[in-house]
Parts: sequence; C-alpha cells; structure tokens
Amino acid sequence: MIKKHEIYKKDKWNMMTVEVQGKYIILREISDQWGEESHTFLSRPALMDWVKRRFPKEEYAGNEAEWDDIMNAFKQV
Repeated sequence: MIKKHEIYKKDKWNMMTVEVQGKYIILREISDQWGEESHTFLSRPALMDWVKRRFPKEEYAGNEAEWDDIMNAFKQV
C-alpha cells in the first residue's frame, strides 16, 4: 500500500510530495528552478535530517509560521 502526503503546493511547478512505499520513503520535489528531484529514504529520522538541512529555520526569519507548517507536514508522514 502506498501512502501519499502532499507537503506543500504553491502551484503546479512548486510542490513537494512524500510517498511511503513499504520501508521506503520517496520524496518528490518539483520546482520551476530545478525541475523534479526525487530522494529515497530508508527511515523517518533520515528524512527529517534532510528536511532540517533543506529548510533551515534561519531562512524563515519573520515567517516562522510557514516553517512550522512545513515541519508539521513532514512529521505527519
């Protein structure tokens, strides 16, 4: 069974989804700058480690609510 989570979606070019396929967690990131990138993780801690590097809290100074929303979405996975 595949469980799919939509982390965020600004439009059809800027979105991120996570699929849980058995023991694999597959993250797809689509952006208008880089196209589609796919990352595969074997554990939730590995996913969260990547998330914290990809979305450093310092970059969201003044917009902590958006950072919290992204982190909470990943924690639901």
